[in-house]
Amino acid sequence: MPKVSFYSGNPRFFVAVDCIIFGLVEGRLCLLLTKRRFQPEKGKWSVMGGFVQADESADDAARRVLRQLTGLENVYMEQVYAFSAIDRDPGERVISIAYYALLGPAEYDSGLLEEHDAVWVDINDLPELGFDHPRMVDMARAQIRRKISREPICFNLLPELFTLTQMQTLVETLTGETVDKRNFRKKIAEMDCIEKTELIDKSSSRRGALLYRYNDKVYQRQQRFKI
Repeated sequence: MPKVSFYSGNPRFFVAVDCIIFGLVEGRLCLLLTKRRFQPEKGKWSVMGGFVQADESADDAARRVLRQLTGLENVYMEQVYAFSAIDRDPGERVISIAYYALLGPAEYDSGLLEEHDAVWVDINDLPELGFDHPRMVDMARAQIRRKISREPICFNLLPELFTLTQMQTLVETLTGETVDKRNFRKKIAEMDCIEKTELIDKSSSRRGALLYRYNDKVYQRQQRFKI
């Protein structure tokens, strides 16, 4: 029996997802970019994306793009915004739903990144991006700034063991604001979900710095985080 179309009198559009992927590379906050291999905007730098298929939701499509690119199933991901300007894509009318994702150090498959010609670029030295991707990146960063002081999302970027200096530097990079060292460490000391270990990192100085770890089970039980 043929399927009845209730909306045949309305136009049809392409729906895409774009993934703004952040990661820490050698201590620097970076964005994962690739140069487009095809038109439109061939040769321009771009965030990673793809079209939503008939058998998947937008969230499923974003997870597929991330899985194909990184080899990971459980990447931290948040929806940012639906970009629907009529002329945003010179090829067709395309509505794109943007997501940002946070990858921890060395979590990803370097071979897959190379296969997709994807490279990490310092967030402070981004090249010119195609389409409306600059606005996507700006909105993703703004969303992260709003969440980072009240939810423990920064630990998706940090290694399993980290110093307080590493954490403070990351928070300052994400928020674009300088944090008072004494107040920052006082707040960290009050959070049970951030545990001090007996391990010491001596990579930056002879004396070294204590290493900490994040305990998500404690956070889920207490739901207390504010920096």
